[in-house]
Amino acid sequence: MTRLLLPGATIGIIGAGQLGKMLAQSAQKMGYRVAMYDPNPTSCGFVVANDYTIASFSDEEQLLQFVQSVDVVTYEFENIDAILLKKVANLGYLPQGTDLLLSSQNRLDEKQWLASIGVETVAFKEIIDWESLNNAENGLLKTSRFGYDGKGQYLIEKKEDLQLNEQAIKAILTEQNLIFEAICRFEYEASVIVARDILGNIQVFPPSINQHIHGVLFSSSVGEELSPEVEQEMTKIATKIAEAGNLVGVCGVEFFVTKGQQVLVNEIAPRPHNSGHYTIEACNISQFDQHILAITGRPLVPIKLNDSALMINILGQHMGQLEETIQQYPEAMLHVYGKDEAKDQRKMGHFTVLVEDAHALLESQFLQSWRQTF
Repeated sequence: MTRLLLPGATIGIIGAGQLGKMLAQSAQKMGYRVAMYDPNPTSCGFVVANDYTIASFSDEEQLLQFVQSVDVVTYEFENIDAILLKKVANLGYLPQGTDLLLSSQNRLDEKQWLASIGVETVAFKEIIDWESLNNAENGLLKTSRFGYDGKGQYLIEKKEDLQLNEQAIKAILTEQNLIFEAICRFEYEASVIVARDILGNIQVFPPSINQHIHGVLFSSSVGEELSPEVEQEMTKIATKIAEAGNLVGVCGVEFFVTKGQQVLVNEIAPRPHNSGHYTIEACNISQFDQHILAITGRPLVPIKLNDSALMINILGQHMGQLEETIQQYPEAMLHVYGKDEAKDQRKMGHFTVLVEDAHALLESQFLQSWRQTF
């Protein structure tokens, strides 16, 4: 079923964090009304919503009532009850679907699904109990669910690393299985945002080169020259994922690129993605705009990169440096999300600089100092 929703229709967004807020702002500039659903009464997205509901993501009655009160519904993050969402979506309109959500909520399911469609990842195995970790070395031990920004991850280089974290790991194993991934000696990390509309048309944003520190995205730069073969492979893989997952909207696909130029998928995120924030300033259309166009039944806009850019995340510990940031980069576009509390390592905003040489800017004294606080 396809529908063309015109301005004036109401878009329901499940999740009212920064991604929901930016989706709402894109929708409203196109003339749509926005309703938001989140259990946190201080969610930063609520300040721009036309209407909102404060209720648990697992509250079937409230979620069903919300879905039926809007013309179309979408979600902005993965950690929601996908089974419940699939159930209530039958009584509402959710063109974004749940296929990719169900595949990406669990790291084991995600990698198994990617393998089933012929997409390469690092080697991995399931860990069901402490004994399954015998001889585990040189890998990353991760929770299968609810892990993001480096949370729920343990670097295991030698057996002593297991012993140091034995109590915490055993506690997690009482609640969920783990996944043990081989360490990838990549040359660099990259990602693309792929968009697909209701009719199956696909647009892929230019790849960004990403740097993570302690599992948290520090920077994304776009406009750097990549091997044409690597860029083509990223586009091919992202397209395959979008088609196999029946994507409607946008999806972030993260990659490892090895020194031998092999392209491996690290993770997928079936919604707007942190590494795609550069699209707001650097492209003719943002990832948020494309998502709104797709879920409202409108055609995607062909993508053009207007400028090279560098995006830097702002964490809680950086909020005291905003004045200095503005002085250092008066041309930068500063995005502050408006969250209620600036906790260390919590994403509070980002800034984007349109720049010809992102590498040189990353090596500046100011950003080197910023990096040390991640």
